[in-house]
Amino acid sequence: MPASIKLHQLRAFVEVSRQGSIRAASRTCNLSQPALTKSIQELEEVLGAKLFVRRSKGVVLTDCGDNFFQHASLILEELRVAQEDIQQRLGLAGGSVNIGVGGSVARTVMPKVITQFHREYPNVKVRIVEGQLVSMIPELRQGELDFTINTYYPSSMDNELSFERLMEREYKVVVRKGHPCENARTLKELQHCDWTMPTPNGSYYRLLHELFGDMGMAPAISVTCETFMACTSLVAQSDFVSILSVDVISDPILGRHLVALELDEALPQATFYLIQRKDTTLTPMGAYLARLFRQHCR
Repeated sequence: MPASIKLHQLRAFVEVSRQGSIRAASRTCNLSQPALTKSIQELEEVLGAKLFVRRSKGVVLTDCGDNFFQHASLILEELRVAQEDIQQRLGLAGGSVNIGVGGSVARTVMPKVITQFHREYPNVKVRIVEGQLVSMIPELRQGELDFTINTYYPSSMDNELSFERLMEREYKVVVRKGHPCENARTLKELQHCDWTMPTPNGSYYRLLHELFGDMGMAPAISVTCETFMACTSLVAQSDFVSILSVDVISDPILGRHLVALELDEALPQATFYLIQRKDTTLTPMGAYLARLFRQHCR
């Protein structure tokens, strides 16, 4: 009978892969370097393949190692979720929930949801990642994110993710108060301005990019801001122009510095979805947090 893979071997392999060196992994795992090296060697013997190429400053995954990492990291995440699921069903509410949110959701809906969730389950750790869907795909695939609340644009990801429609939000062109184009009524009047928006991959901003292109008015995006805070700060303190959710613009803090332009051209509404892997089942705590988002979004 062929030797079987041990759990400690998987953990050692995944941690070394993430850290890029056995020395760094030994610190995070609190294990000796010889112990980690032995686990990796045993795993390579079981698989009959080299998983790493040793370099002077660490290790690099081989093609086989990279492919195996995708499976191994997902297996460990599924085990974690399964263990937490049992504990939570037994009434021992602990463990963790990992979620992603779009920038406008982080500023509007998310604080209310997390406050309520934490009040009811203070022992459950919550990790929140902010950004567009495209930046979260790797963690969703590996089970490191339970779900995300985000906009999305049709792509090849449709086959591996599920999309539950939650809400629509109005977006408008935004400038700072006192901006030279504060009274503009058309997109054409803003063509000469400096624009900043997130990368238009796989999100509402991809829809805007195509819309402007069809109109022959695609603005030059001279600065790309990948975070909500960077975008709003830049617009509030300069002459850059952007497009943001009306919810964000009406925020009592940000609203003091930003103006939503009333243009003749209406922008399409952004649709937000609860997005997760098709083959995943949320733990009770993850499912409850998703339910809170549904309630607050609708």
